[in-house]
Amino acid sequence: MSSYTPVALVQTENGVELPIRVIPGASRNEIGGSREGALLVRITAAPEKGKANRAIVELLATAFDLRKKDLDLIRGERHRNKCFLLRGATLSGIEHKILSRINPE
Repeated sequence: MSSYTPVALVQTENGVELPIRVIPGASRNEIGGSREGALLVRITAAPEKGKANRAIVELLATAFDLRKKDLDLIRGERHRNKCFLLRGATLSGIEHKILSRINPE
């Protein structure tokens, strides 16, 4: 049974705002559920000189079938709680991809 709680996605005219909670220094890069309305993202990179943020962009781009240039960090550059704008994405499309990654069936 999963401990998934809905991620507080926001549809804007430019795309979808995706709140995430980052756990740097993990054993592998992965999306690992949700916590307090944010997508839980584990990355191997250390939080120094932008390495973690670059690793997050790569992981999210792959997970949501987006180009890296379509992801903008809009809040939390130096914090574990971040928010990304997924340009051109739709709320239903992102919700579906999150659920399929967290609860693969």
